[in-house]
Amino acid sequence: MLYSTILAGGSGTRLWPLSRAGRPKFLHQLTGTDRSLLQATVDRLAPLSSPAQVYVVTGAAHAAAIASQLPQVPPENILAEPSPKDSCAAVSLASAVLARRDPDAIMAAFSADHLIGDQDRFTQAILQAADAARNGYLSTIGIRPAHAEVRFGYLKLGEDVTADARKVSEFKEKPSREVAAAYLESGQYLWNAGIFVFAVRTFLDELRRQRPQLSEGIGRIADAWDSPARDEVLADVWPGLEKISVDYGVFEAAAAAGKVATVPADVAWSDVGDFDSLAESLATDDSGNLLITGDSLVVARDVKDSVIVSTTGRVIAIVGLDNVVVADTGDALLVCDRSRAQEVKQVVDELRSRGCEGYL
Repeated sequence: MLYSTILAGGSGTRLWPLSRAGRPKFLHQLTGTDRSLLQATVDRLAPLSSPAQVYVVTGAAHAAAIASQLPQVPPENILAEPSPKDSCAAVSLASAVLARRDPDAIMAAFSADHLIGDQDRFTQAILQAADAARNGYLSTIGIRPAHAEVRFGYLKLGEDVTADARKVSEFKEKPSREVAAAYLESGQYLWNAGIFVFAVRTFLDELRRQRPQLSEGIGRIADAWDSPARDEVLADVWPGLEKISVDYGVFEAAAAAGKVATVPADVAWSDVGDFDSLAESLATDDSGNLLITGDSLVVARDVKDSVIVSTTGRVIAIVGLDNVVVADTGDALLVCDRSRAQEVKQVVDELRSRGCEGYL
């Protein structure tokens, strides 16, 4: 039995003003279809897990919208966090609740906002990672790098552990361009896709070894989760939990101890980190433009390799521009060079510093 947990957190600040704290990117139709990123993720997991085996960890503010988009997922499988605590708390919560419902569970954890191609290869890679998990490893999926990329973390490959999986000898931070090129040339590094597969018992044992206070707090919450005491225990324990990613919190030290394996996957993958990566992942028109415009009328003359997004229904006219992003929403307009799309996060930071929370 393979359980799939989807981590639906964050506000996607690099996709502002489309992605907001109240309606983050995973709720938007950014897949080239009428499905949201979240719905597409659940669709992708259908060969691996039935709806009853799908869990979602999200913020309390998004639980209702997620339940609306995923009516097939049981309401008790939507785990709402009172406040953001990063991915380690989210993965730990899902693991601990699941362990009390099915102690022998094998769980795979996915982000809600990734785009992944080649369904069959993806499914096969997850099943191979599950095999490594049954052999006691904390497993990951590594993407074979298509180019030297500085936006992603990397996994350094070690020895074989199964026919399909290899040990991860080290987690690497986002590198410089020169280091990323060296990684690519060596053939010994994979992109860290942020996909984890493990037996919940194995993960919780490692959490207890490395993060005893976080483990104890999550244990208290999980013990109360399916009881009337849930809200009281959450209010008492959750605010004091450590805020750290699962990579830093568990997997890096576990890899150093020889406990992490990875399955190299030859699939198209994007974390949809900004408007530029979105355009790289979806089909564009003959001029290289990505249009996500709903009912808006776009008039583009001599415009190339650009991203045009609108939710307003009004006319947008662009003349003589290349490599730009235009994102038009009801209360905010973004115009930027596509090559600087990652800097949109700094715009959000500036708005926050000015007290413009209503636009975030």
